[in-house]
Amino acid sequence: MTLRAILGNWAERYFSDEEAVILLIVLVLGLAAVIWLGSMLAPFFTALVLAFLLQGVINLLTRRHVPEKIAITVVFLGFISAMLALAFLLMPLLWNQMINLVQEIPKMLSSGQQWLDDLQARYPNFITPDQLDNWISAITREFNLYGQRALSLSIASLGNVIGLIVYLVLVPILIFFMLKDREKLVGFMLSMMPEKRGLMSRIWNEMDDQIANYVRGKVVEIIIVGCVTFITFSFFGLPYSALLAVLVGFSVLVPFIGAAVATLPVAAVAGFHFGLTEQFAYVVVAYGVIQALDGNVLVPVLFSEAVNLHPVSIILAVLFFGGIWGFWGIFFAIPLATLLKAMVTAWPRSLQSKQKPEITEAAS
Repeated sequence: MTLRAILGNWAERYFSDEEAVILLIVLVLGLAAVIWLGSMLAPFFTALVLAFLLQGVINLLTRRHVPEKIAITVVFLGFISAMLALAFLLMPLLWNQMINLVQEIPKMLSSGQQWLDDLQARYPNFITPDQLDNWISAITREFNLYGQRALSLSIASLGNVIGLIVYLVLVPILIFFMLKDREKLVGFMLSMMPEKRGLMSRIWNEMDDQIANYVRGKVVEIIIVGCVTFITFSFFGLPYSALLAVLVGFSVLVPFIGAAVATLPVAAVAGFHFGLTEQFAYVVVAYGVIQALDGNVLVPVLFSEAVNLHPVSIILAVLFFGGIWGFWGIFFAIPLATLLKAMVTAWPRSLQSKQKPEITEAAS
């Protein structure tokens, strides 16, 4: 069989359905718009995600016989209040702790160097002075590199203050109108779609609840893990508790990898502050308990409908979508991978359907 025949059979199998071709065109155009216009349309995409999250709360209130307009008003005002509290309470605290942590880095490096010197003195046969010098040089070089990146980022961000203000003004306005005129906007989008959209409706109905539950559950997981971590670290008197708690909370976005990455700064700060003492062991054990409870208790409760994806598929999805869309790509990596799997499963395969009767007749 020639290559042309193989490609023809493949196209006939997967793209003989008109709706499949239209769906493919829509997906390609949507992906291209996000890749090339993502930075320009970032306020719109952010507002769309947040409106999607808030719509679940509105639906919950309307099911409890709260009028829709009142539910929208209450949820929107609650969102604005939460954003103001985040901007004026949490962000200054995180900023101050970050500045203090940066100022403590030279002391941490000196303490780490002293610890390595003691380690080399205890085990001279395993660690040579040349290896020790190489380690110290590599660690210092990495910290200097991160410091330069942070400085360049802070300088570059000074020129974007006006853009940030516009962003903070546009997003709440977009969210309000997305919530208020949701039916009109959805109707307008449906009017642009073809009348024959059984495949699109089937995929959307299959994924709507799953994506909504995943996104809202992930937000709740971040809040719970972050709050529990902050309370635990504050109880043990660990410095930079809020900054570390935010890091641990957002680490749940990246399955399998986030927890391991967040362990390094937690162990470094605890080791520098407490030394290799019982208090350090208590902090590390408490952090391990939080991670175990998150993976074995909280995740099964929040995500009752488990995402049937192989771990390799999840890691590839995080790497791919995170590389394209950054934070939002990591956040939506698993639901997007689940969406792709649902599309592959529901995609029409006309050639197979034509062959099945022939096989049945031959068997009879």
